Formats: sequence, C-alpha cells, structure tokens
Amino acid sequence: MSDDLKKGLEGVLVAESELSSIDGDAGRLIYRGYTIEDLARGASYEEVLYLLWNGHLPTEDELEPFTDALMDEREVDDDVLATMEKLADADEQPMAALRTAVSMFSAYEPEDDADPEDLEVTLRKGRRITAKIPTALAAFERYRLGEEPVDPHPNLGLAANFLYMLTGEEPDEIAAETFDQALILHADHGLNASTFTSMVIGSTMADIYSAVTGGISALSGPLHGGANQDVMEVLIEIDESDLDHRAWVEQATEEGRRIPGFGHRVYNVKDPRAKILQERSKELAENGEDKWYNYTTTIEQFLSEEKGLTEKGIAPNVDFYSGSVYYQLGIPIDMYTPIFAMSRAGGWIAHVLEYQNSNRLIRPRARYTGPQDQAFVPLEER
Repeated sequence: MSDDLKKGLEGVLVAESELSSIDGDAGRLIYRGYTIEDLARGASYEEVLYLLWNGHLPTEDELEPFTDALMDEREVDDDVLATMEKLADADEQPMAALRTAVSMFSAYEPEDDADPEDLEVTLRKGRRITAKIPTALAAFERYRLGEEPVDPHPNLGLAANFLYMLTGEEPDEIAAETFDQALILHADHGLNASTFTSMVIGSTMADIYSAVTGGISALSGPLHGGANQDVMEVLIEIDESDLDHRAWVEQATEEGRRIPGFGHRVYNVKDPRAKILQERSKELAENGEDKWYNYTTTIEQFLSEEKGLTEKGIAPNVDFYSGSVYYQLGIPIDMYTPIFAMSRAGGWIAHVLEYQNSNRLIRPRARYTGPQDQAFVPLEER
C-alpha cells in the first residue's frame, strides 16, 4: 500500500468508467465515445440521458417511450410545493431549496421498499428525480416572485418545459434549443467533486435520492459550482461602469483582479463546451441584445492575446459563456448553479448505476500526523 499523499485525490485513479472522457490538452470531451460537439448539435438532452443511462443512443422507437416516461413523472407532490413556497418566503438559497426538494421526493417514491441492489429500480428512481427537479426549481422561482407555479406542459421536452414553467410562456425555438444544448454540455464531466460525492454515497448502497442530494450539496460549494454566476455579476459590473468594457478589463487586471470563467482543473486549452455556448451566445445576440456577447468576446480576446493567458494554459471554461447565455434567456442569476445540478443529475445517476454494477465500498485512508503514546489522565485529575 503506497504512502504517497495525493491531496484532493489529484491524479488518483479510483474507478473505471465508460461514461465520459476528457482530454485537457486537446480540448476534447466525449460521452460514451461521442464528441460533445456532435451530441450538442445533433441530439436532445433526453437522447443524451438515454445514452448515459443505457449505453447507446436511442432509436425513434426507444426514445418515444423514454421521453413519455419522463413526462409522466414531472409532477411533484403538493407537500413538496408547499415546502418550496415556505423556503421562498424564508429567502432560502435556490441550491438549498433544491437539496431539500430532492430529499423530499423520496417520501413519495412508489418503489421505496425495493432492494437497493436492484439497479433497474434505481434507474427508474433516477428517472423520477430527473423529471421532477425542473418542476420543483421552477415552482421555487415562481413563489419567490409571488406567483403560482405553472403546471408542466404536456408536449414540451425537458429543456423547453423548464423555461415554460419558469415564465408561463412557451420559449421560442432558439431559446429552447440553446437551453437544451446547455443541459447536454453539463450532463457529465468525469469524476468531478459532485460526481465523486454521489459515487461515494452510492458505494454504501444508499438510495439514489441520497446520492443525488449529496451531489447537490457538493456542487453548492463555490469551488465547484457558481462560477457562471460570478461571470455574469462581473459582466453586469462592467455594464454599470463608466468605463468602456475593454478599459474596465485592463484596469481590473492591472489591479490584480481575477476574471472568473478562465482556467479549469482539467483543461489547458479552451473548454470545448465554451466554444459551443459562444456560438449560441452570438446567435442570441443576433436576435436580441448583443452587449453581453460583445463583452465576453472582448474579454476573451484581451486576456488570451494581450495577457497571454492561453499560452499559460488558462483559457475560457464553460462557465465563461454559460452565464451570459442564461442571462440572455432571462434566467435569474442565482438559479445558474441549480440549473447545473438539474443537468448534472443525469450524470450523477449514471455514475452511481455504473459503480454499483460492480460495487466496492469507497474507503480511502488518511496519514496520521497526531501525537503518539499519550498518557491518559482520569477526568478528576485533569
């Protein structure tokens, strides 16, 4: 047994997976062998869920019942909605509200007494979680606005339906396609902190509700989720500044400020997901307001070319463009990380299922650095 210390488990192989692979030097991401570019531009989020959960892209005959099953599971219990209303009234953070909602879903699980080793049941439970998260999230936001939740639309896909429940209006084709792509891009990304958390919980054979709740909890930390919210807050700061956006970035960097959305633990080049969302941001700008696209492209050009960050392996990541894309879609800024969770839940479920198929309890060890041979002193003599 090696005594080498790997803080943060960096570079440590803990599992084998067929789900996703990242080449950080080439800027390449694949799901089960398919490039993220092909999936984002050619598939729906439902197709990607099917791919992750079943190992292959669905045929039309396979996709229809799969999509119908997701639609049938969208409604959440009235008690969950009541809790979302109370949390909204209490000004709870959206990620905390989502964590509570997913935990509550298990109380209404029709197969709650199933054998935890029955992975077919676990998959059905995961499908229910995935279907209900958008409904709970949208309801929470509606309650925060003092409005009643919007019932799920019977004929819209998961992405379009979420936007519909959020606003009460059916999104146009560009908005629906853009958000669907964003969900695909965030569905899985190797053994990141939240995915690994879900796997650790799953390795105990805890139920999938516990695993997804744990994933949400890990994602809520600012070192994992939240960067796209930070990006958008900076863009708004630029917009409200008296300086031209280029001058603002120059001044900020001279003052030593770090611009969020640059750099990634895995990628040494531009994140392939950022490239795709940059295209969508441009398309949204051509059909609406273009300043957010202009800000992001100017910042990228300045930091990459004039500050040389790209040469140092610090390039735009997915958050740099997802923030402005979500803003262009009219999504509240503090909902960005919950949306990340809404998408990534599909990946968490896939990893738990894959790991439990050949399960071994995850049990690392720590190097002890405390004192040795302490003499015990009875309480009355201390």
